[in-house]
Amino acid sequence: MARTRPTPRDAARVPLSRARVLDAAFALADETGVESLSMRRLAKALGVEAMSLYNHVGSKDDLLDGLVELVFEEIEPPPSGVDWRTAMRRRAISTREALRRHPWAIGLMEARSQPGPASIALHEAVLKTLREAGFSLAETVHAYSVQDAYIYGFALQERALPSALETPEGGAEVAARQVNQAQLQLDRAVADAYPYTFEMVAGHIATSGYDFTAEFAFGLDLILDGLERRLDAS
Repeated sequence: MARTRPTPRDAARVPLSRARVLDAAFALADETGVESLSMRRLAKALGVEAMSLYNHVGSKDDLLDGLVELVFEEIEPPPSGVDWRTAMRRRAISTREALRRHPWAIGLMEARSQPGPASIALHEAVLKTLREAGFSLAETVHAYSVQDAYIYGFALQERALPSALETPEGGAEVAARQVNQAQLQLDRAVADAYPYTFEMVAGHIATSGYDFTAEFAFGLDLILDGLERRLDAS
């Protein structure tokens, strides 16, 4: 679930605290990315001196740990009372949605040396779901690894690809731009030289668009199908 943050007017009346510092940093990261986030800029947004921030966050790494933890809090843990495939699918979809809201977090989610309670609880819930479904310890490691590699990899690709691809009109515009950037013309010579690229870009994407949600679901089902077969075989 997406977080709700106080308005600037409300925030101005709230005493400085770790929660307020993280909320402000979270908003700045969403606005301009985490690369441009600095303690000086954060202090300016809060209307305080930069040194006062260190009473609530020990360092830039501590700040990033806190921000990543807020993203983990938005991810739905695998629910109990449902089959493992449903639980894994819901966790995967919730993770992708959180990363769509906060694309700056891609690459940081599993890289923190000090994971917080939400991160630990989510990992424990995933492991519990897989182990109690009957996966061996080794197979659980494989299953967790391949799912996270797919989820984070897809989120990274989705961040890089233009959102206009999701509609036929936007797909046609992107297709034409990509072809022009390659200094090609939409003519028979191009179709003959690069028939499969032409077919996908100038054909499918230009007429149907590229549905990120559908493609994510397709790949996720392939992974879950494979894991189910391995579970049955064991």
